[in-house]
Amino acid sequence: QVQLVESGGGLVQAGGSLRLSCAASGRTFSSYGMGWFRQAPGKEREFVTAIGRNGGSTRYLDSVKGRFTISRDNAKNMVYLQMNSLKPEDTAVYYCAASRDFIAAMSPRGYNYWGQGTQVTVSS
Repeated sequence: QVQLVESGGGLVQAGGSLRLSCAASGRTFSSYGMGWFRQAPGKEREFVTAIGRNGGSTRYLDSVKGRFTISRDNAKNMVYLQMNSLKPEDTAVYYCAASRDFIAAMSPRGYNYWGQGTQVTVSS
């Protein structure tokens, strides 16, 4: 069992930055691939980025490449999402998720555990 708690969301102007954090419980954190998803009102949950178990592989949604960076610290059971050059279309609830087998890393169905989400609002 893994419990995930996100933090760091908030209101920011377009062009600004935010850093989201995800704290994971459990002693097996390093055995999980980790991802960030987002969901805007009236839209489906969308893949944003993912990182492999040892941090050696990452994937990004095309629209966030060059602006967002995912990282993890297995010693601290933490995953981070650095978001720069934010745009109003980045506004959503952002969720951290953990995947045991990390096969379908870009699909919500590929994840076993989810956090409660943190709101990110980007004003124009």
